[in-house]
Amino acid sequence: MQIFGHLDEALPPELVAPARMADITIVASAEELRQIAQFLLASAAEMDRLGDAYDHAHLHDHQRGFAQVPGLVVAASALAQC
Repeated sequence: MQIFGHLDEALPPELVAPARMADITIVASAEELRQIAQFLLASAAEMDRLGDAYDHAHLHDHQRGFAQVPGLVVAASALAQC
């Protein structure tokens, strides 16, 4: 597993690049954590179902109430090799 993120520095999109993170902190309510857990489990099931065809999924596309920023994206391990 690898963790990547983007710094919130109000840069133009063409200047934003992912950075490898040593750790992350999630500040959330218990309900938000349950929703994130459901999303992660659903993403794992989709990875199993699609195999190498799995690409990525955004939390805000699958759970109501989550904005695009900050975003949570689950990506296939193969994408980190790029």
